[in-house]
Amino acid sequence: MSRIIYFLLVSVFLLGINDLSAQDDNLIQFSGVVLDADSLLPIPYTSIIVMNKKRGTSTDMNGIFSFVAEKGDSLKFSSVGFRTEYFVIPDTLTVQRYSWIQILATDTVLLKTHMVYPWPSKEQFRQEFLNTRIPEDDLDRANRNLAQAQMRDQMRNMPMAGGGANFKYEQGFRNEATYYQGQYPSWSVLNPVAWAQFIDAWNKGEFKKK
Repeated sequence: MSRIIYFLLVSVFLLGINDLSAQDDNLIQFSGVVLDADSLLPIPYTSIIVMNKKRGTSTDMNGIFSFVAEKGDSLKFSSVGFRTEYFVIPDTLTVQRYSWIQILATDTVLLKTHMVYPWPSKEQFRQEFLNTRIPEDDLDRANRNLAQAQMRDQMRNMPMAGGGANFKYEQGFRNEATYYQGQYPSWSVLNPVAWAQFIDAWNKGEFKKK
């Protein structure tokens, strides 16, 4: 329902109830609607208090209200987020039913500044601060990536190790066994080259205890 149609329907309703004949000189049926000053949309559940009687009512979900009041009653209209307004029912009315359109303006409430801390004491804050793990930044991630890249390069340049070394050793052992198949393998003790390497190492002191 658009604002204009709603406003017209409410106006027709309020004008219609004013034409009813009076039955009591003091009591009246007070009805109306509460609207937002900016949008002219109804304000639901607005409190309406009769100040000198300490009683009242509230608007429905469409901002409409209706209750029995007396001429001269002072009314207070209040709703969260809107400025409180006051209205006094005229005491010179000659009808039993009276309608009213109350406009409420938006209210801005400034609250005091409050500091909220997650720790109740400075000691606990200091302990938590010292134990806090600082999240890594772009520089830390770049250094970690560079370290991983360097490790991959070193692995590529390293000689065959692990399973590859075992395979190479096994292949060499099998080749040597095949070469000397059917005969005794040669002894290094009779190899003059091995003796020359042994004497050279002895002269260099490689067999001394360290």
